[in-house]
Amino acid sequence: MSAGSDLLLALDLLGTLVFAITGAFRAVKHELDILGVLVLSVFTGVGGGIVRDICLGATPPFVFTHEIYFGICLAGDLLVFFIAPRIARWWQVVKFMDAVGLGVFAAIGAMKGYHHHLGFIGVAMVGTVTAVGGGVIRDILVMEIPAVLTSDFYATAAVIGAAVLYLAKVLGLPDATAMLLAAVVTILLRLLAMRFRLRLPRVTRLPKEPGRMARRLSLARVLRSISRKS
Repeated sequence: MSAGSDLLLALDLLGTLVFAITGAFRAVKHELDILGVLVLSVFTGVGGGIVRDICLGATPPFVFTHEIYFGICLAGDLLVFFIAPRIARWWQVVKFMDAVGLGVFAAIGAMKGYHHHLGFIGVAMVGTVTAVGGGVIRDILVMEIPAVLTSDFYATAAVIGAAVLYLAKVLGLPDATAMLLAAVVTILLRLLAMRFRLRLPRVTRLPKEPGRMARRLSLARVLRSISRKS
């Protein structure tokens, strides 16, 4: 195994651990028991990869044949369950490593999509699902709107990173170089978003429900029509 592959595997495992820790903290927020903490840890850590492999028809999913990933999630679960206050003091470090995990997962997912002969949109979607799918599953399990849809420049960074990988491969760059470039772009975008609080534009809330607004508008038209005839 090459040094580049060793580094990628190490970052992949580190990203899994950090994602598992963030999932476990969400369980702590909702005061779940140790099994609940474990479930959120596992789905946050490896859920995106499982969804990716199912979408690509790569079964059984990679994590089921490489059980070290489940062991990493269990470690994250136990760390949070027993020493959550200590980890919370280093939360900025956890967020930094979360950005690293996001970049690595986006790059790995995008490369798998590319090797399955997907087009530009397919590669971008698979890379993004790999990077943020676990967090989406985590939020759904605790009945919250997925954070990637409501806050932060998070999923967007993964989309851009995955797109960079596809373009790098089209230009003929080697796999290792393309993955490194995609991961670095994703990580930098995420860190810049954290530093400058970047967000995508949000939909402006309507003053009333669309149905009520439509009924009022129809009533106003009827009244104007009556007044003109009179």
